[in-house]
Amino acid sequence: MLHRNDWTRQEIQTLYQQPFLDLVFQAQQIHRQFFKPNEIQVSTLLSIKTGKCPEDCKYCSQSAHYDSNLEAEKRIAVEKVIQEAKAARDLGSTRFCMGAAWRNPHERDMPYVLEMVREVKALGLETCMTLGMLNADQATRLKDAGLDYYNHNLDTSREYYPNIISTRVFDDRLNTLQHVRDAGLNICSGGIVGLGESEHDRIGLIHELATLPIQPKSVPINLLVPIQGTPLEHTEKLDVIEWIRTIAIARITMPKSYIRLSAGRESLSDSDQALAFMAGANSIFSGEKLLTTPNAGQGKDQQLFGKLGLRAEKAKTDHSDLAIDAMAELISAD
Repeated sequence: MLHRNDWTRQEIQTLYQQPFLDLVFQAQQIHRQFFKPNEIQVSTLLSIKTGKCPEDCKYCSQSAHYDSNLEAEKRIAVEKVIQEAKAARDLGSTRFCMGAAWRNPHERDMPYVLEMVREVKALGLETCMTLGMLNADQATRLKDAGLDYYNHNLDTSREYYPNIISTRVFDDRLNTLQHVRDAGLNICSGGIVGLGESEHDRIGLIHELATLPIQPKSVPINLLVPIQGTPLEHTEKLDVIEWIRTIAIARITMPKSYIRLSAGRESLSDSDQALAFMAGANSIFSGEKLLTTPNAGQGKDQQLFGKLGLRAEKAKTDHSDLAIDAMAELISAD
C-alpha cells in the first residue's frame, strides 16, 4: 500500500464507517506489510514532575485548575529516574518515556532534563520526553543530548479542541511539533477518545495526524480514564468498538507508525486488547501507572502476551534505521 499523507476526511470517514470486520481485516493486512505481526513494542512512562500544571485540560488530574486530590511532587532526582529506567529495561521495555506537568520547560529546567536524556540513553534505551510546548532551541538541545522521541499529543480534532482546553490553542501544539520535526527528533503524537467527542471528531483527529508533513513515528490512542474532580469525571465511557475503529483507521492511514495502546487499557478485557492488536496496535505502555492514572501491570502483560502468542520487540542497538526512515519521510514529503 502506498504510504501517503494527503488523506481527505471523506476518505477516512469511508474507512471508519465500513463494516467493522472488514475494517479490522484491512488494518491487519496493512499492518503485516510493515511490521512483524506478533511483535509488540513495550514502553515505560515515568512522571518526573507531577501536578500543579497551569493548563486546564479537562481530562487531567495534574491541572492546577481542578481539585482531583492529586498529591503534587517536585522534580524527582536524576538518580531515581535512572533506577526506574534500569528496572524498566530489565523487565523488557525498550523505550523510557519521561513526562513533566509543565506548560513548557523553563530555562532552569533544561540542564535537568538534558542530563536525564543522556543518562537514560547510556542505558541502551530509546528515550522519549513530554514536557509541554517547546521552542526551536529547546528541541535542538534535546536532540543534541540524544533524545529519540518527543511526545506532544493533539488530543482531539481541531473543532472539538476548545471544548477540552482553553489555556492554549490547537496551533500551539502544531507549532511544537514543527520545532520537534525541524530538530530531527521522532514525533510521538496521538490523542484521546471518549472525551464526549463525536465520530466526526475521532476522524478529524486521525486526519490531522495522518496529514502532518511527516507522520508521527509513534501514535498513542488513549481511552479516557475519568478522574474524580476533573470536568470529565462523569463522562460516559466510549464503546470499545469505536476506540478500536479509531485504532484501525490510524493503522491504515499511518502504516509505518507504531500505534500504541495507552491510557484506558487497564479497564479492557484480554479479548478487547486482542481485538485492538488485530486492528493494528503494536505498542503498549507497561507498568503499574501512566503518569497519574492506573495501568495494566507488568505481570498482567506477560500473561496476556503468553495467552496471545505475542513477544516484546527487542531493543534497537543502533538507531540508523530511525535516521533512514526519517530521511525517507522527508523525501516523500517533498
